[in-house]
Amino acid sequence: MGSYDTNPFAEEEVNPFADGGAKGKAAGVSNRGGGAPYSTNSGTSSKLSPLSPEPYDRASTVDIPLDTPNDLKAKEKELQAREAELKRREQELKRKEDAIARAGIVIEDKNWPTFFPIIHHDIANEIPIHLQSIQYVAFTTWLGLIVCLLWNIAAVTTAWIKGEGISIWFLSIIYFISGVPASYVTWYRPLYRATRSDSALRFGWFFLSYAVHILFCVFSTIAPPMVFKGKSLTGILPAFEILDYNLLVAILYFIGFGLFCIESLLSIWVIQQVYMYFRGTGKAAEMRREAARGAMGVAL
Repeated sequence: MGSYDTNPFAEEEVNPFADGGAKGKAAGVSNRGGGAPYSTNSGTSSKLSPLSPEPYDRASTVDIPLDTPNDLKAKEKELQAREAELKRREQELKRKEDAIARAGIVIEDKNWPTFFPIIHHDIANEIPIHLQSIQYVAFTTWLGLIVCLLWNIAAVTTAWIKGEGISIWFLSIIYFISGVPASYVTWYRPLYRATRSDSALRFGWFFLSYAVHILFCVFSTIAPPMVFKGKSLTGILPAFEILDYNLLVAILYFIGFGLFCIESLLSIWVIQQVYMYFRGTGKAAEMRREAARGAMGVAL
């Protein structure tokens, strides 16, 4: 206990660059605490296992095959041939479009209504500015006719449920199914094309068919019990007749009467405006000359 003992847990400094003899001396230090000395074999040495070689050499170059001059010329000729074919197709398409334009044929793509296009309609881009207001009101009368006939179906259906015959309901369905497409084909589309192309003959056909439309609207406003069965149309006469025994149905018929009145007044305004334009631009004389030439051609 009188002697100073070193800390047995102290780390021992070992020089890794020392020679084998120095390693032996460092390893041969005995335990001064009286324990058995330990030593390492100076003839053996520990070595780290080498890393596995990389699968490829990063410094190595990769050979990429390049096109030969003949291949480049072939591709250039192919591109030139495609370009010439595209130019030829563009010229052919332009020639056809020019021929259609000279013939006065307009390609009409269906664009209205937007959620389910069924007709072509583009007043803002195809109709002259001075005729756009008339065309918009005429379009309103076509939509108004659809509303009138739909309301007529609703009112007549209610009347049928309240005890009227089923025949008036079938007639109201026929009015709608036949009236909506017939009105578009007979007078609205001719007016649209007439204002777009300024054709005198198309204006003449519009006047004839639109007059029939106005007569139908005025007849529906009154709805006399003749030609059509009176209660199949929501006019003023069946409204007063139903008022005696069914107030609800009578109110529906009075509303239909008001709708047909508005439709009639707007339609009369449209035909007046179109006729004023037709007379003011000299289209009436032009139409008479074209009709005379047509009659002469038929006679010859």
